[in-house]
Amino acid sequence: MTPARHALRIALLTATAAALLGALAATTQVMYADGLRFVASARAVDRGDWTASVVRAVDHPVYPVAIAATRRAFGIADTPEGWQAAAQIVSVLAGAALVAPLYLVALELFGPTAAWLACLLTFLVPTTGHVLADVLSEGAFLLAWTWGVWCALRFFRAGAARWLVPTIACAGLAYLTRPEGLLLPVALATTLMLAPLSASWRLPRAAWLKAAALVVAGPVLVVGPYVALKGGIGTKPAVSRLLGTAPKSAAMAVERERPLDPDQSAWKAFATAWRGMFRAVQGAMTTPLLLLAVVGLARRDPTADSGQARGRLFVAIYGSMWMLALVRLYATGGYCTPRHALILALPLIALAARGLARIADRIAARVPEGSARLARGLACAAGVGLIAGAWGPETLSPINAESVGYRRAGAWLAAHSAADARVLDLKGWATYYADRPGYSFANYPDAAGDAGLRYVVAHDAFLIGEWPYCQAIRDRVGDRPPAVSFPERPIKGVSRVHVFDLAPDVARSEGPATH
Repeated sequence: MTPARHALRIALLTATAAALLGALAATTQVMYADGLRFVASARAVDRGDWTASVVRAVDHPVYPVAIAATRRAFGIADTPEGWQAAAQIVSVLAGAALVAPLYLVALELFGPTAAWLACLLTFLVPTTGHVLADVLSEGAFLLAWTWGVWCALRFFRAGAARWLVPTIACAGLAYLTRPEGLLLPVALATTLMLAPLSASWRLPRAAWLKAAALVVAGPVLVVGPYVALKGGIGTKPAVSRLLGTAPKSAAMAVERERPLDPDQSAWKAFATAWRGMFRAVQGAMTTPLLLLAVVGLARRDPTADSGQARGRLFVAIYGSMWMLALVRLYATGGYCTPRHALILALPLIALAARGLARIADRIAARVPEGSARLARGLACAAGVGLIAGAWGPETLSPINAESVGYRRAGAWLAAHSAADARVLDLKGWATYYADRPGYSFANYPDAAGDAGLRYVVAHDAFLIGEWPYCQAIRDRVGDRPPAVSFPERPIKGVSRVHVFDLAPDVARSEGPATH
């Protein structure tokens, strides 16, 4: 297939991804909770506070810097809604641009049919679009990461060390977006160490030595200064737990999916962590695509050359490393979500595309030769159609729609409270959209001693839950009725958010903002 044909495919797929992500962003009222941190860092960048945005920030700086630059470049208002819009523009542009490296990686690994199928299937999975259109750093991270993977595959195919220069540059950019970007040079080094063990993996001696030198020296030069500035690979608690430099999360820690059983045996903890990892991967790519990935893996590819074999070894190594990292994440932190599994899910979706292509080839082999191409195309289209039919409604559903009550509570607070009114809002959404000071998960114990606290915002689960922070909410609310609730009446699948006014003798308030 000619380069022009590949370029046309990439352009059409990019336009499709941009339309999907743009539509999702346009219907997003409430950003994912982690987005509040990214926006706070971007605001620090915007006011020139590099200590808060880089040196002491929990998150790495590329995404917040991009948000701040985008807001200024587009002339977007300095408001909560404006910052959310700027962040989503960055995410949508990065997500749409991700199509090109996704296509090229699948092309390198499995050929042209799998390449376009991999891109379509990736964006049909609900998790992908919802993560890439939200206020999250995954889009910027995966863009740098996937270009780095493609450059590494080009190195392993050709053995030309010049490909490692952009590989290491992309790995550095990925790391400066999220700490897991450091996995790329680690997987490169591991692949190089294993390459001499098999004739099908072996590189010429001169190429191997040059590559080894670049893989050792390059990351030190690119990310070394930032690591030195931060005093470690990353300051996120999850990174410290993964590396064993911090203890496991407490039994009732905020981040845990459920309280830790104190009598849990080591074997049960191990099995639970693996099950949590599998559920995350399953959520990131869906069960049908997992089954297709098994089909794609089922038979050895007789057409693969040594360069392709080395590339597949590299992908298998980083995929295995990240799988083990996810298991440890769950074991030490008590959580693992589909967005954490995207590094592993993307090559598996490409493998699923190969599985679908193989099924189409089998079908084409059973029809007359003149109709084989049409049969193959129809089989691929039918597979994509079945996936789209099964998951399309969820893929197109608005992001975080279940939490829209927090956006409305924020609007109510903005209209009915003083600018300095302090609010206890564990999620942080209502205080963000109202632009009010207050307390969230990070500092909610401090609210207990604040006599000037005026409002509490909480959805139903916080009023009945067993976690310590739920008790903190109940202690402040007591038996007060809510001043206002959103939605006014329960709606299935939507969290009902209540605003409690802690001032004495405050009557229930009703107004236009209630609805």
